[in-house]
Amino acid sequence: MDHYEKAGYLTSNFKMFHIRDTKKKEFDFHYHDFNKILIFIEGDVTYCIEGCSYQLMPYDIVFVKAGEVHRPVINSDIYERIIIYVSPDFIDSYTTKDYDLNRCFKKAQAESSKVLRMHSFHLSKLHDAMDALERSFQDSDYASSLHQQVLFLEFMIQLNRATLHDHIDYVSDNASNPKILSILDYINTHLSEDLSIDTLAEHFFISKYYLMHTFKNETGYTIGNYLTTKRLIHARDLIQNGMPITEACFASGFKNYSSFSRAYKKYFKKAPRE
Repeated sequence: MDHYEKAGYLTSNFKMFHIRDTKKKEFDFHYHDFNKILIFIEGDVTYCIEGCSYQLMPYDIVFVKAGEVHRPVINSDIYERIIIYVSPDFIDSYTTKDYDLNRCFKKAQAESSKVLRMHSFHLSKLHDAMDALERSFQDSDYASSLHQQVLFLEFMIQLNRATLHDHIDYVSDNASNPKILSILDYINTHLSEDLSIDTLAEHFFISKYYLMHTFKNETGYTIGNYLTTKRLIHARDLIQNGMPITEACFASGFKNYSSFSRAYKKYFKKAPRE
């Protein structure tokens, strides 16, 4: 069975990286505990997120929510991008009746697209905010950490404002199988229920052999691995929010505690009680 690891760690409210690879690399499917914003700069890259694939153009903005399984497929030696990791709790704290800095992620979900394409990005306030934020990571002057947080909030404000303007597009995925997308959505909204391959095949009126083959081809991972990963992430979130461990186990769709505990240790490298 394929195994998809959690990648990257976030010990602060946000991080920013500017990365330029000059040798073709391969990336496995993985997920993060935090939200991710990627600003693509250069290369020939197809970005795969939860069964959808997007052919990127320079300065496309990619939104990956915590727990979403994804990977870039690199078709060139050059791959340059800016990556911003954001703590979900931190960004959630900036939500009032007047604004919601999570709006950009919610808008992408509403548009059924993970990729925002801006026209004339270089002339935008968002570009200026991105540059200022990147420079702040080299700043050691008075109150540099506070200044950096102010610049990060400015970046998020400009990003959310950009989603309100007419000179943007949400990029369509590359001919994803609508049946598989429906199955992915169904799995993510019915994690606590019986989701065996036989059950899914019956619900969607397809043969289980076609389901297994097509799911693997379209997403890169098996139904069993995808389902286990999503249930473990959901259980971890429930535990972190105060739900008793045994209750979180069954609320996430696991049938017995021992199998849940073994899977949890394998994926998160620690026991649920830790």
